[in-house]
Amino acid sequence: MNNRVLFDFADTTALVTGGTSGIGHATASLLRDSGARVTITGTRTGPQDYDVDLSGLEYRQLALTDSDGIEALADSFTELDILINNAGANFPGGLDESTAEGFTASVAVNLLAPFRLTERLHGALKASKAHGGASVIMFGSMAALRAVPVVPGYGSGKAGMLALTRNLAVKWAADGIRVNAIVPGLVATRMTAPMDFVPEIKQQQIDHIPLGRFADPAEIASPILYLCSGNACYSTGSTLVVDGGYSVL
Repeated sequence: MNNRVLFDFADTTALVTGGTSGIGHATASLLRDSGARVTITGTRTGPQDYDVDLSGLEYRQLALTDSDGIEALADSFTELDILINNAGANFPGGLDESTAEGFTASVAVNLLAPFRLTERLHGALKASKAHGGASVIMFGSMAALRAVPVVPGYGSGKAGMLALTRNLAVKWAADGIRVNAIVPGLVATRMTAPMDFVPEIKQQQIDHIPLGRFADPAEIASPILYLCSGNACYSTGSTLVVDGGYSVL
């Protein structure tokens, strides 16, 4: 039995940061397949440098550490219906997040950069004519809800994203801009791939998930599209946890 929801995002413009892999790629692909015009960002020179299908997606090179690049990207939009702040990283530049330098770098990538991009896009988002207004999706993490001592900067940055979600939701409500957050659990992506080399650690994590497995990126993309759709036009400032039950065990 097929009980999946089909989305219609015809005549919708969307920007997905970090749209070349993992959840970002799954979300951008689903938006594209649902009729949206989608721009994605990645750190490499062009789409030909990736081994995934980026057809039908407009590619823009962007490093989250490049404030001028962030502003240039934002200024290229006069109207935007959907912003997905997916891009982020732990251990940026290979730095130890337990040091001041590593902590600062992680917070800069995971909180300051998406804040700068979102704030710069305010005018384009306000100009959206989408039903229910424009939609901004922030990305949290399990590291924002529980202690993960190896990545304190990443966890702090993601916790800040949840606070930013609530504040922008209130600040921009009158402008017709909804701001919500998604908190994925353990997802089979490049970020979690190193666990494959330490089977005992991976099994410990699986044992903590009531549904008994990591998520596929597509299983996070669908809830994101719901939050961006007119079906969620009364949702703003909320945090949707999609973790297979990890956070309740």
